[in-house]
Amino acid sequence: MGKDVIIACDFPNAEQTLTFLDRFQGQKPFVKIGMELFYGAGPDIVRQIKARGHRIFLDLKLHDIPNTVKKAMTVLRDLDVDICNLHAAGTIRMMEAAIEGLTRPDGTRPLLIAVTQLTSTDQETLEKDLLIEKPIDEVVMHYALNARKAGLDGVVCSPLEAGKVHEVCGADFLTVTPGVRFADGDVGDQKRVMTPAEAKKVGSDYIVVGRPITAAVDPVAAYERCINEFVG
Repeated sequence: MGKDVIIACDFPNAEQTLTFLDRFQGQKPFVKIGMELFYGAGPDIVRQIKARGHRIFLDLKLHDIPNTVKKAMTVLRDLDVDICNLHAAGTIRMMEAAIEGLTRPDGTRPLLIAVTQLTSTDQETLEKDLLIEKPIDEVVMHYALNARKAGLDGVVCSPLEAGKVHEVCGADFLTVTPGVRFADGDVGDQKRVMTPAEAKKVGSDYIVVGRPITAAVDPVAAYERCINEFVG
């Protein structure tokens, strides 16, 4: 599995998103469609972007009872995205149900990955808000192992944890890592961050980059900088 940069298209509507993607003449970057865009533009934006030739990570972070997640995944599988995700905190049974729903009659399915802990969560937040007193690294590895047991393809984790996830779950277990910022950039509301070059060194398979690209004066140049630093 080759390394790649996924652009987080966190826009409120289809018009802004497609205008942004129009800037990438001759390039078809991997894009992430999250809650803001999906709720604002609906499933049709997925079809439009897919028709343009982009690979898509549909980042909706499902978390509900197993049967509800299974039914939701049955709907999402027909959107022909490349990666879907859910929250590992939903339990192994929920993750197994998700795979059942995501698998098409012909046996194919998008990659399915699990969110371990959000990159905006640090140890203090984990303990005070979630009443989880275990070290965050231990919690992330436990959730990653649960995802592996459930048959998922990988996890969303901080780049700080990518190398350890591979040690615990295997080299073929994907690590998709947000929380990536340029060395000279603003970290925003992220608390566990790395640069693209650092993420490459620790073993991230995909990095998800939003504002450092989408809010840049020259998004195409910022994207190419990410590619150069991370993919090389």
